Amino acid sequence: MDQDLFERGLAKRKATLGAEYVDKAFENAGDFNLPFQEAMTAWCWGFGWGDETIDAKTRSMMNLAMIGALGKMHEWETHCRGALNNGVSKEEIRAIVHVVGIYCGVPQAMECFRVARKVLEENDLL
Repeated sequence: MDQDLFERGLAKRKATLGAEYVDKAFENAGDFNLPFQEAMTAWCWGFGWGDETIDAKTRSMMNLAMIGALGKMHEWETHCRGALNNGVSKEEIRAIVHVVGIYCGVPQAMECFRVARKVLEENDLL
């Protein structure tokens, strides 16, 4: 594994999701999942998020749209928190969910709104 890519990814991942979340993911990985955590950190966060062509806020907005479209709500919740850390506003989250609803259907938008409400309430934004 490219150690520089991993270190860059680890920094990006912690900046978006929080050090506590990332540290816990590695602590809970164990031998079974640790290689995936390392590879995903290097590839997704080091290679993907490490490309400065797209800023972190825009990348977070893209992720919310894509993960919402996939219906992966556990990951959507995690990235909704990360999006707030990257400067995405409540209004921007609402607009992203509207797009998910238009292209993926009302039921999926309703799921995104349920999760967004939870995250926004936790952050005293509702």
